[in-house]
Amino acid sequence: MISIALFKPDIPQNTASILRLCACLGLKLHIIEPCGFNLNDPRFKRVIMDYINQSSIIRYVNFKELLNKNKKSRVILMSTKAKKSLFRFKFKNNDIILLGRESKGVADYVHKELQNKLKIPISNKTRSLNVAVTAAIASAEALRQIKKF
Repeated sequence: MISIALFKPDIPQNTASILRLCACLGLKLHIIEPCGFNLNDPRFKRVIMDYINQSSIIRYVNFKELLNKNKKSRVILMSTKAKKSLFRFKFKNNDIILLGRESKGVADYVHKELQNKLKIPISNKTRSLNVAVTAAIASAEALRQIKKF
């Protein structure tokens, strides 16, 4: 099944929205530490509500651990720096969609490590989509392609 991974997330409300998305779509959520907030943060709990009990969070001490523990999966980076459109990519069943920090994206070494980097085409007048919106669009497209819905 498709999964979502967050690289050092720093906004609790976005992480909670993505976790809720994962609960609703039956996806796993991978969090690469350090997380910029405590999972007991009231802002996180207000958004996640009771969906925390219907979700699966897998935490990793760093990016390398995510790669080592998911060798059968492709990690696909969503990035405004990518050249290839999300809609011109063929997803596979065990793909992990990686999203960067809201404040800084992902580190350069992550960009260098990964082959698959995708973007969501947006207006040239705007900078980027919210990370939770990107997670929703990317996971919906991946699930549509592998015919899970």
